[in-house]
Parts: sequence; structure tokens; C-alpha cells
Amino acid sequence: MGVLCLDKDEKKENKEEINESQGVERAYPEVCPECGGNIVMDAEHGIMYCENCGYVIEENIVSTGPEWRGFDYEQALERSRTGRPITPTSHDFGFGVEIALTDSEGSPVPPSESARIRRWTRRISTSGAMDRNLRAGLSEIERLCTNLRLPREVREYAARIYREATRRNLIRGRSISVVAGATVYAACRRLKHLRTLQEVSRAAGTSKKEISRTYKFLSRHISDIKSEPPKPEDYVDRFCDKLGLGPETIEKAKEILRKAKEAGLTSGRGPQGMAAAAIYIAAILTGNRKTQKEVAQVANVTEVTIRNRYKELTEKLGLDIST
Repeated sequence: MGVLCLDKDEKKENKEEINESQGVERAYPEVCPECGGNIVMDAEHGIMYCENCGYVIEENIVSTGPEWRGFDYEQALERSRTGRPITPTSHDFGFGVEIALTDSEGSPVPPSESARIRRWTRRISTSGAMDRNLRAGLSEIERLCTNLRLPREVREYAARIYREATRRNLIRGRSISVVAGATVYAACRRLKHLRTLQEVSRAAGTSKKEISRTYKFLSRHISDIKSEPPKPEDYVDRFCDKLGLGPETIEKAKEILRKAKEAGLTSGRGPQGMAAAAIYIAAILTGNRKTQKEVAQVANVTEVTIRNRYKELTEKLGLDIST
């Protein structure tokens, strides 16, 4: 096996390239900026938080690099030659052709020649209308998931749904952005990384009605999309995090929702509205009061909805709150 020898400048340049392109993690604080406590990384849920005060340092952490890691520079350089990881988020699963833009001696080809090579590479990679549609759709899914700060598992699940919809010719006559939004929404529901229809439609630049309609259409034809309706408690953690509310308020809101479910108060009610009302009440009870307007904006519901659910919960559960 040959040994690659690099001079100091080449090694530095390649090391920087690997750091940028091969998944070296971004830097995070070693201690909590709020209380100085230890920081815990929950890899399963993609969240980094303080184990002492519960402050969320970062959520929906996504690893964009390959699955391997190098323990030193030489190992990282060697493993970087293994190529791109297989991924359903790429229209060709990562098996696409990559043509080096250098001549036989390693010198860069002229700009006009490199442009021609890139153009033909794209034509080879996306030879038909279906391939072009798939490429555009997967690109839109990637953009949406980045905008919504969703983890890789959601991106890949949404990509698989989009592929299946393309294969079954379910996309014909529908906007790519709408279908991509519907697949992202479906993946969020299935994997419990909930985002509201309002959030997805806003990120996609389309109407909530169109995404909802397309989601229902795809659900009738693709069995993998079907999932249980979201529960109010599924929204509590994220809404509280956006409102800057800690573990005490989160637990109190979930307790209120558990009691509401036992009393039959959640049936037929929108989960976002119920979650918002429970959080509003919990914030008051734990001394972390938030206005109805603040909670409504985070939950994407109206203040009237919060007031109605608030009245039901306080009266039926016998909650004594001085407002």
C-alpha cells in the first residue's frame, strides 16, 4: 500500500477541507450558560440541555457528515476516500458520478471546460423528467427540514415518501413545494418531531389548506404515512422551550393534560389549543406567567381558543387560579 506524503501547506489545506466537509462537529459550551451546570447530549432526540436547570442549549441537532469518524488527521484523510454516504435524500442515493475537474497532471481545467463538464454531469445524473422532478423535490425537502430545524431521520423519511409518491405517479398536477411540504409534515407526525401545519406551510411558502389536502391524499395511497393523531402532550416540550419555560412548568402542563384526558376533556379538541391552554395555566401556577398572546403565537392558535380551553380546564378540573 502506498503512502501519501504531503508537505506542510498541503496537509493544512486538506485538514481544513476535511473539517469543513466531513462532519466535524460544531463547538458547544462545556457548561450551562445559565447556571454553570453539566451539559447532557440526548443523541436519540437530538437535543443538548443542562441536567441541572433544564436549559436547552440546542435542539434538533443534525449530523451532516458521513457515518465514520477519524481519531486523528491521517485516519480522517484515509477514510475520506470512501466516498459519499448512501442516503435517500439524494436523488441517486449518493451513487452519482463525480468527475474531477483536473487534467491528467492534476492541474485545474479552464472555466469554460469545467462548466461544460458540470452541465453534462447534470444531464447524465438526471436524464428523464421523473429524475428531474425527484431531484427538485428532494432539494425542497432538504430546504424545508433545514428551515424547520429537523433531524436527519425526518429528512430521510420524507425523502422515502416522496420517492414512493413519484414512483406511483401521485405527484402529477401538483406543486413540488406542496408535495414536499406534505411529506415533511407526514414524516414529522410519524417520527414524533411535530411541526404544525402552519409552520410547514409557512416554510414551504404555500397554503396550509393545500398541504393538508395533499397529506390526506398521499395517506390514502401510501400506507407508511399513516400515524396516530398527535396528542396535546406531544407539543408541550417544544412550545415551552420556545417560550423559555423550564422543566417545572413542562411537568405541570403535562400533569394538567393527564387529568384533562382522564376527565374526557381532550376528546374532540385540537391538540395545539389544549397544549397551549395547559401551558398557559402551568406557567401561572409555577410563577412563570406568560401572556395569552405569547402562548398563542408559539402554538399557532388564537387567543380565543386559549381562553375557551382555559375556562374548560380550570372549571372542570377545579383549578384555583387568581388572574
